[in-house]
Amino acid sequence: MNNHVSNLVIGDHIGSGHFGDVHAAVDQVHGDVAVKIISKKDDQSDADWDAAKAEFLREARHLAAAEHPNVVPVYHLGESLDGKSIRYCMKLCAGGSLQSQYEAGPMRLSDVRKVGNEVLLGLSNLHARGMIHRDIKPGNILIDENGVARLGDFGLVTDELLHGYAIGAGYRDHLAFEYWELGITSAKSDIWALGMTLYRLLHGHEWYLESQLPRMVIADGDFRDKLKWLPHIPQRWRRTIRAMMHDDTDLRTQNVAQVQAAFAGLPTEPDWECEVGGQQVRWRRQQGGRVIRVEWNRNSLRRHDWRAWSEPIGPGRTRNLGGSNGQVGSQVAIRALETFLRT
Repeated sequence: MNNHVSNLVIGDHIGSGHFGDVHAAVDQVHGDVAVKIISKKDDQSDADWDAAKAEFLREARHLAAAEHPNVVPVYHLGESLDGKSIRYCMKLCAGGSLQSQYEAGPMRLSDVRKVGNEVLLGLSNLHARGMIHRDIKPGNILIDENGVARLGDFGLVTDELLHGYAIGAGYRDHLAFEYWELGITSAKSDIWALGMTLYRLLHGHEWYLESQLPRMVIADGDFRDKLKWLPHIPQRWRRTIRAMMHDDTDLRTQNVAQVQAAFAGLPTEPDWECEVGGQQVRWRRQQGGRVIRVEWNRNSLRRHDWRAWSEPIGPGRTRNLGGSNGQVGSQVAIRALETFLRT
């Protein structure tokens, strides 16, 4: 990473991260790029500004040191001539972050497994360099022009470890039990946060909001047992994510290599498209020349109904594939849907 002020043309604001705002820009060497900028505030003392700059520079240097195909690369770092702003130029990931996909709804199993495998490669590189990320979440996973997932926003990355632990920091819904108990994080805390990230990507924002905010209940213990699963998520996925989120760090999945081994066997079929809208959940997938659809209505605890059918692609008849035949209790509906959606 070179330290200089380049001839950047700053464009639209595209996001915010720790210590600064991110803008699209054009660089004379690299073309379209992203630039993270921190500026001195009018009421900021010189001492506070120097401290803020030091943190920002530390973030940029951590990101540059973690050079890897699954980490957002930094091209150069510079300070304005008047000393009132500092910026670093990095790769513009054309696909944006996974925050937008998470907010749109559940991602398919195949897409989440691909993202998970790619993030694990970047995280393995980070941990091998003695650093922990401390802020893994959908908004910090970026998709490049080739559809490859890259870890970004290194504002909370640290290599200041004592016996493998660091001071706790990060998005509060993604802080593992040890943070709430002892105020610390470690590489195993990154594993927990990745497990939570995968859970969120599989379920989408609307389903996630139906549960209590994790920050309110993680400290009570056994949070992984409180996760509410969509019926189509296979048991192997559930076991893998639960193992990543164990309260006891000795019983939690120990490292990235173990998660990668577990991921190698995760099923992606049937690979449903899922949509959550209010009290209704819908699934869709294509099989041969037909489209299979499932609709689940969750009217109240005791008033659920569901139905499944297939439609031809082109001429043909719609076929009934099953359903609840009226209203049933929630657990009856969920068990029947789990059976249907996983076969």
